[in-house]
Amino acid sequence: MFVDKAKIQVTAGDGGRGCCSFFRAKHNPKGGPDGGDGGDGGNVIMRADRNLATLCDYIYQPQYKAGRGEHGSSNQKHGRNGEDVILRVPLGTMVFDDESEVLLADLTEEGQEIVVAKGGVGGLGNSRFKSSTNQAPRRVTPGTVGESRTLLLELKVMADIALVGYPNAGKSTFISAATKVHSRIASYPFTTLAPVLGILDFKDYSKAVIADIPGLIEGAHRNVGLGHAFLKHVERCRALLIIIDMGAMDQRDPRNDYAVLLNELASYDEELAAREKIVVANKMDLPDAKANLTKFKRKYKGLEVIPISAKDGIGIEDVVDKIHDVIFKDQER
Repeated sequence: MFVDKAKIQVTAGDGGRGCCSFFRAKHNPKGGPDGGDGGDGGNVIMRADRNLATLCDYIYQPQYKAGRGEHGSSNQKHGRNGEDVILRVPLGTMVFDDESEVLLADLTEEGQEIVVAKGGVGGLGNSRFKSSTNQAPRRVTPGTVGESRTLLLELKVMADIALVGYPNAGKSTFISAATKVHSRIASYPFTTLAPVLGILDFKDYSKAVIADIPGLIEGAHRNVGLGHAFLKHVERCRALLIIIDMGAMDQRDPRNDYAVLLNELASYDEELAAREKIVVANKMDLPDAKANLTKFKRKYKGLEVIPISAKDGIGIEDVVDKIHDVIFKDQER
């Protein structure tokens, strides 16, 4: 199950109490204070993990608590520190403080981490307070309380390429044909209800992550349909792969579909609309597709359009090669 939002409660461990103790032995009856310090409480740490793709686990388990520090003991023994709790989240997870709504971290790199709740400091034992004027102190300090806070986690998919298009334009069919991902495919709109990630393997053994974003419709930037729930997952992608239903199966004009998609992207984020785009004319196996493509090119002169039939696997390799050129154009090959 794909989950891109979760609210959790995190509590760090309390610090252990310092010990009040005096050393006594037959050969040293006045050994003096020997109480040790308490251990520090454990932290709650959030770490980005590229092997995860959803915040699902945090829906079912919303509360986390780190270990408390052990109390100090005699013979100046330091209490053991509490164990940290490490919460692994997908790359692209944004961590907000729920009360202040402040962004604490944007975890976009493998292994990147943040302490979201700091453990309490261990208290001091009475040996710490010995002085020339106080040879037998009985003073100790308690450990401090660990931090506790409510966090809001929000996931924005990390991918090199985002598939953008109307519902039923053939995005899921394309990603299934181009990668090893078996996305759900059906002949009705909104078959895909959550982003699906796939890996593109290129001829030079390099790779790229491609995201099948659920279909956009007119008014998506105003949260029509599933609106922002979809558009936010396009924000982090380096380039857009726009798939147009050139067969006009849903009785829409492909020229208008393209204009609407550009408008929705620009209305949501101008910078997003300015990103590099690869335009694909899908369903070229249908009777009206060639005539529609001719009209499309006539309106959008100079626009490179790659004709394919994702269902039949025709033209997929051309699109994959184009994606490679876009992703790695600034790198030595």
